[in-house]
Amino acid sequence: MLFNSLDYLFFLPLVVALYYLLPHRLRWMLIFVSSCFFYMAFIPKYILVLFAIIGIDYTAAIWMEKLSGQPRKRLLMVSLFANIGILAFFKYFGFANQTLIDFFALFGKEFKAYDLGIILPIGLSFHTFQSMSYTIEVYRGHQKAEKHLGYFANYVLFFPQMVAGPIERYATLGEELRKKQTLNYQNLSAGFRLVLLGFVVKMVVADQLAPFVNQVYAAPTEYNQLQIFLALVFFSFQIYTDFFGYSLIAQGSARLLGVHIMDNFKTPYFSASISEFWRRWHISLSTWFRDYVYIPLGGNRTSIGRWALNTLLVFGISGLWHGANWTFIVWGLLHGVFLLLEKPFKRYANVLSTFVLVSLAWVFFRAPDFQSALQILKGIVISNPSAAHWLDYWTPFCALGLMIILDFSYSKLRFDQLLEGISAIWRWSIYFALLFILLSMSGTQKFTFIYFQF
Repeated sequence: MLFNSLDYLFFLPLVVALYYLLPHRLRWMLIFVSSCFFYMAFIPKYILVLFAIIGIDYTAAIWMEKLSGQPRKRLLMVSLFANIGILAFFKYFGFANQTLIDFFALFGKEFKAYDLGIILPIGLSFHTFQSMSYTIEVYRGHQKAEKHLGYFANYVLFFPQMVAGPIERYATLGEELRKKQTLNYQNLSAGFRLVLLGFVVKMVVADQLAPFVNQVYAAPTEYNQLQIFLALVFFSFQIYTDFFGYSLIAQGSARLLGVHIMDNFKTPYFSASISEFWRRWHISLSTWFRDYVYIPLGGNRTSIGRWALNTLLVFGISGLWHGANWTFIVWGLLHGVFLLLEKPFKRYANVLSTFVLVSLAWVFFRAPDFQSALQILKGIVISNPSAAHWLDYWTPFCALGLMIILDFSYSKLRFDQLLEGISAIWRWSIYFALLFILLSMSGTQKFTFIYFQF
């Protein structure tokens, strides 16, 4: 089920109403059934994949708590290999096949690939990482194993953040789902604001930038330098507002149920360095890689050479996590290289230079292949005199201006606190104005959330 669909606008109020009508002891059942229903709106049978992850990690954690030494470590390995194996099978089988085809073609050989017709279960990368964080924390002794299968299942399945995060830890989301919530006006008000602002950010900003970006990336040789430059800038804001809009709707939907989930973004394009950018962008994923990959590898408490290798390895894996394509790996490695060069070129680091580097790296994230990415980069440097047609820039520029205003407001105050200090009349006037903008600027064409593919 998509957030930006009529189905969700009926689904969410119904779940919230039933949640507060039911006694606390039955609410976990409602969350479980609602989350399954939400997920099964995509491909129903793939819910079995999530059930497998839940069953394996739930059992492994309980037994890990009872054992020690090598048996305990083996159980962790079973959990990790199961999660990574499931993710690799669905997400990287086709990528591995194509890589082998290309490799053998270099030597004039033919590799017979096997097409299993696999479709990636939506949000699988998020599910596996969230579930793995739980078993790792149990193994480390930082987290008690959850004995109630229903509560653990809800931690993995919780519908507001199950498809594109944020990637929560059990110590936070698990406890939030266990709390006895009472009907609270502040939660309902803050939740409504977050959902409304999320829809505005997604449908009024991201979806207005998408058509221009799509057209330029589909045929970069038909556009001149300025148009390609605008496409780069627009995509930087498109992917941010698309994912940020999702995160706000997720936060708001959870808040309506009294559940707090983390901020996944903190005005990343105000960052004055690449390292600061990654402390502000997709925070739940950045901290996951920091805690479970970078630090176990030695982090920065090693030799310079080992630190550089650790950095490139983490960012390379991060790129691969985002997509089964070499372009994503290059995108990740570019950020790794930028980070390695940050100290020697620190005096050149500022908000503008950081935004330029991030935007250039986004080219490999957005382009379908290397050829298209290189055409885009070439188009910035070499003007195409044959480019004659211009698209309507008014709408995307208005959308971009609105996002800058919202982002600046967020840098001063959290979104769930916006509008709290003004009178009810003005507050509801702003609500209706945002709804009007939402209805007038959001077209009939629906753009799915970019991070749903991961």
